[in-house]
Amino acid sequence: LDTEPGVDKRSAQDMVAEIGVEMGQFPSHKHLCSWGGISPGNNESGGKRRSGRTTKGNKWLKAILVECGHAAGRTKNTYLGSQYARLASRKGKKRAAVAVGHSILEGAYFIIRDKVPHRELGVNYLNEINKKHIIRHHVRRLESLGLKVDIQGLPLVA
Repeated sequence: LDTEPGVDKRSAQDMVAEIGVEMGQFPSHKHLCSWGGISPGNNESGGKRRSGRTTKGNKWLKAILVECGHAAGRTKNTYLGSQYARLASRKGKKRAAVAVGHSILEGAYFIIRDKVPHRELGVNYLNEINKKHIIRHHVRRLESLGLKVDIQGLPLVA
């Protein structure tokens, strides 16, 4: 577990103490995150979105994961570091730490279940997946500011 960014040896020991090493009791990584109390809440009624608090769960595991989320946010050239930076700019540092802690716990599920080390996705992982969307968004944003934009290379699908 300590191969994940933001997770040191002590945090890994605490996570194993709270979760255990038998992942058969959790049908999926989503069940583990819900049990740990780090799943995002959803409170919507009549099309109006209200506060979506995280679920109740293991408070010690949640505290460890939020702490690891803050630590992962300070790492450079990692997927979790870029995820933290992207979310902290929009939602704030504390919510970003909770979201990164959720990603750490998802990774921990697969690390423990499959007995493999952490596989780093890279800083530009999400940018590469959504390249056309990002380009289209920025072109529209520039055009809304009154600039004429001509893109060479990548075909854009409207």
